[in-house]
Amino acid sequence: MPIYEYVCSACGHTLEKLQKVSDPPLVECPHCNEMALQKLVSAAGFRLKGGGWYETDFKTGNKKNVTGSGGTGSSSTGKDEKKPAASDKKSSSD
Repeated sequence: MPIYEYVCSACGHTLEKLQKVSDPPLVECPHCNEMALQKLVSAAGFRLKGGGWYETDFKTGNKKNVTGSGGTGSSSTGKDEKKPAASDKKSSSD
């Protein structure tokens, strides 16, 4: 359940309330008992970033790096990197 922030437009009192998404917004201020509460828009208390646990934590082997295997030509394993062949070294010295 998310935590919503409210401010009273009558007295300026602010509060936080743990509510279900489907719950109606509060309107009565618990401080002055006026019907003047307004829900504030605020940032989430956490941020999701990075590869994500769902992608990396429970996979093994070749499945571990899902984003690197998608046709971009790069992989975190480094197996796609081109290395000079032994024949290239011989032909450059001739």
